[in-house]
Amino acid sequence: MSFFLTLTWRDTLTLYLTSMAMDKFSVNQLAKIAGVSVRTLHHYDEIDLLKPAIRTDAGYRYYSREELLRLQQILFYRELDIPLADIREILDDEQFDVLTAMESHRKELQKRITHYGTLLETIDHTIANLKNEKMNYEEMYKGFSKEQVEEWEKEVTERWGADKLDESKRNIMAMTKAEVANLKEEGEQINLALVKLMDKDPADAAVQQLVARHYAWINKFYACPIKMYRGIGDMYINDERYRATYEQYAKELPGFLKKAMDVFCDLHEGQ
Repeated sequence: MSFFLTLTWRDTLTLYLTSMAMDKFSVNQLAKIAGVSVRTLHHYDEIDLLKPAIRTDAGYRYYSREELLRLQQILFYRELDIPLADIREILDDEQFDVLTAMESHRKELQKRITHYGTLLETIDHTIANLKNEKMNYEEMYKGFSKEQVEEWEKEVTERWGADKLDESKRNIMAMTKAEVANLKEEGEQINLALVKLMDKDPADAAVQQLVARHYAWINKFYACPIKMYRGIGDMYINDERYRATYEQYAKELPGFLKKAMDVFCDLHEGQ
């Protein structure tokens, strides 16, 4: 493991205090502090990458704080897969600046963090697929007849186009079963919370906060522009199938939700 990957904040503090209290470090001390082998330090000495500050007549090597900081830079560059010969040229350049180098290291590491994060997501999706944990699109509508699902899909296509239906399918199939279960639970919580607020004005802040959650919830299935969201509200009262879904919670919920959605759309029109 390299120096900056293994160092904890306590190690850093110890290193700082040690470097301030000591004028020199033996090769064994430096190897322990930096987390490298004595052989590595000997090699760096042989190739003129990291020379000791003092070499005694008996052959003992001693390093100062300056060499310790140079070693840190060497290990940073090694972590970035830069060859030792190139590192020597970089550090020996008269224009080399530690602060500039550290800022450069940070940018490069941030890129790697982003890259590795993407790789982890890919791995997680692959593992989920191999374990059959990915959502099957048909499972999303478990409990509904095939005819009902086909009718809904036809209506979505007619209203908003086949692309919107395909987008919804892709998003659902990219989710794990647990993610879809959480999404269903979120929808359930929103509906139950709305029922409790039906005695309030649809423009009430608490109601609008729930409608905002409802809007965000729908956007997890597909990108939903405000104009489309208003149209979905129309379906909740004009389409018997959708109206029945919300009437299961309360007879008046479809109409109340439609009014609240209209208020939300008026407030966010053009966004």
